[in-house]
Amino acid sequence: MYGYIERKDSQLRMKNTIIQDQGSVQVQEIERIEIELLLEAIYRYYGYDFRNYAQSFLQRRILHRVRNENLKSVSALQEKLLRNPEIMKRLFSDLSINVTEMFRDPAFFQSFRKNIVPFVKDYPDIRIWHVGCSTGEEVYSMAILLHEEGIYEKAKIWATDINPKTLEQAKKGTFSLANMQLYTKNYMEAGGIRAFSEYYKVVGEQVVFHPFLQKNIMFAEHNLVTDSSFNEFDIIICRNVLIYFNKSLQNDVHQLFYESLSLSGFIGLGKREGIRFTSHGNCYEEIDSTEKLYRKYK
Repeated sequence: MYGYIERKDSQLRMKNTIIQDQGSVQVQEIERIEIELLLEAIYRYYGYDFRNYAQSFLQRRILHRVRNENLKSVSALQEKLLRNPEIMKRLFSDLSINVTEMFRDPAFFQSFRKNIVPFVKDYPDIRIWHVGCSTGEEVYSMAILLHEEGIYEKAKIWATDINPKTLEQAKKGTFSLANMQLYTKNYMEAGGIRAFSEYYKVVGEQVVFHPFLQKNIMFAEHNLVTDSSFNEFDIIICRNVLIYFNKSLQNDVHQLFYESLSLSGFIGLGKREGIRFTSHGNCYEEIDSTEKLYRKYK
């Protein structure tokens, strides 16, 4: 009798577990549908297209906004942001990628000095597109590198981002003094040849980079999802942006880059990104497989 009761308890627990699992799957499916509807609503009402961003990224950022707005569901967030543009602004900020620092991943900049600069130093002019520039730290890093290599005067950098707020910050060339110790370390590891402090002045708790670094940088809004090519470039830098897109959108963006890059032009991607498995993988030669630097050859 005791064994029979144990079996019945075990069967009941198993049945409850199955019911709970089914309930969890249903909740996940409802949430997935809610997110799809939210993204469609944003696209149709505000014109921002996040529909092909990576699902895991979208889920994290959207649920973060649901919690911060003290709402109970994604559907409730959709209702609120359609009637309150301020909530849309906050979600837009959540969905914009703003993780950056001066000379981020120093080995990339070191490889750029070694492998790209020798090819382009004799060009009469050098056109560079820095995609997803955020608040500008990596753009100013590139300007410093080109200055030290003696080619900044003939370079033009188009620095673009989807977020007008971060672009305004980038244009100022002003950053927190608290970050300078890390940025100086990155600069030295990236092959810097001067004292990093020569490039800025301290104003209170901020540092302001010298205006000559801004001279050849043009900041502008550009949306990789909806906007087309706007120039032909010798170099495109797009690091740690594509990881937030699904495979279909990644291929679309690589098509845009291919159309925007001159023959024998260079492209630099992030550590977790690459060209090999895209629809244009056979159009580039590998310059540095570790630092994801490639050259277009057809």
